[in-house]
Amino acid sequence: MALNISDECINCDVCEPECPNEAISQGDEIYQIDPGKCTECVGHYDTPQCVEVCPVDCIAKDPAHSESSEMLWVKYERLTGNKRAG
Repeated sequence: MALNISDECINCDVCEPECPNEAISQGDEIYQIDPGKCTECVGHYDTPQCVEVCPVDCIAKDPAHSESSEMLWVKYERLTGNKRAG
C-alpha cells in the first residue's frame, strides 16, 4: 500500500526530505503523498522513513491504494531503474 498523511498533519516539514522517492509534497493545507511514487521505502530502507520521523503519527497505510510487497518492489524498480538484489 502507498501511505497517506491524515489531516492531523502539523506541517512540521520533517517528512518531505526523508522520502527517497520524492513522493511527499506540500498540499493546499497539509503534506500529501503521491501514491504513484510511494513504495513505503521498499528498496531503500526497512521501514518507511516518513513514519519514523513523524512527531504526530499522522502517516498510515492508504487502503485506497492497496499494493503487495511484490508490487512495491516493481514500483521501486520502475522509479529507480535498479533491480533488487538476490
